[in-house]
Amino acid sequence: MADKNAELVAAVFAELKAAQPDNVRYLTLRLEDNSFIHIVETTAENDSSPITKLAAFQAFQSGIRDRCAEPPVFNSAIVVGNYRILAEP
Repeated sequence: MADKNAELVAAVFAELKAAQPDNVRYLTLRLEDNSFIHIVETTAENDSSPITKLAAFQAFQSGIRDRCAEPPVFNSAIVVGNYRILAEP
């Protein structure tokens, strides 16, 4: 399942690269245990993300519960420190 998930995520990044939407930054990490961490930053005024409008993202979301050992968890975060990992705004 992790490989299928990675394939779907790769399609999202390919579509993002082609569309180059403004107001969004997105990073996905695959951990050793085959779990994934998705980090999304959007600067849209209404906090809507252009990612959700992408066909590849909608395909990724379709059936996501079946591909997860645990349901996805959504949290907000703030950067406490950053040294050359994230681009400066």
